Amino acid sequence: MLVHGTRTSSAIWDAQVEAMRRSGHPTVAIDLPGHGSRAHERFTLDGALAAIDGAVASCSEPPLLVGLSLGGYTALAYAGRHEDRIAGVVLAGCSTEIRGKPLSLYRRASHHVTRWFGLGQGSWHVVSDMLSAMAGYSPLRDLRRLLLPVWLVNGQRDPLRLDERRYLRALPGVRLTVVPRAGHDVNSHAPAAFNRVLLDALHELAAHTHGHAHRLSRV
Repeated sequence: MLVHGTRTSSAIWDAQVEAMRRSGHPTVAIDLPGHGSRAHERFTLDGALAAIDGAVASCSEPPLLVGLSLGGYTALAYAGRHEDRIAGVVLAGCSTEIRGKPLSLYRRASHHVTRWFGLGQGSWHVVSDMLSAMAGYSPLRDLRRLLLPVWLVNGQRDPLRLDERRYLRALPGVRLTVVPRAGHDVNSHAPAAFNRVLLDALHELAAHTHGHAHRLSRV
């Protein structure tokens, strides 16, 4: 299950949806409130979590939850509340606390993604909604208490990887991939590398599940 960033939509995941389905993994990309098919709504964290939960509930088995930027923060917030409903989390472009200086970096990253891909024009108010909704949210707090597998994926040139090492210390066993020459929108800058992380994560989850099956994958 794929969750996009600010001022974009589920359309940013087209390359991932195609690649995952081609590899035999049922895949869904959702729109958060204020984005894409839900552009008429205002973004709230509760609304974003409800959107994720609705999509998770439609899956026949716990999915691998994948989020980029704002989608990464909301995916992590969801995992912190409903860890039992998902198989693992891939967090891309969200390895920093959203406080102080990182807020201006987030605004800049969202602006560049929007400009480069022509997405979200006329919807800058979503950024204000997002900043208000996420004020005070600590991704590290949720990360520290997770028991499920977590993968971090960041573009080498992403300004939102300031706390990358803190994330790794917060949850021993987190897998980190830094993609050379890629920026904030790592899934679009380096789709092959990003898709490989997803496929490796799915294979690892499948192996873990099959190992337990002796005693007794969906994106």
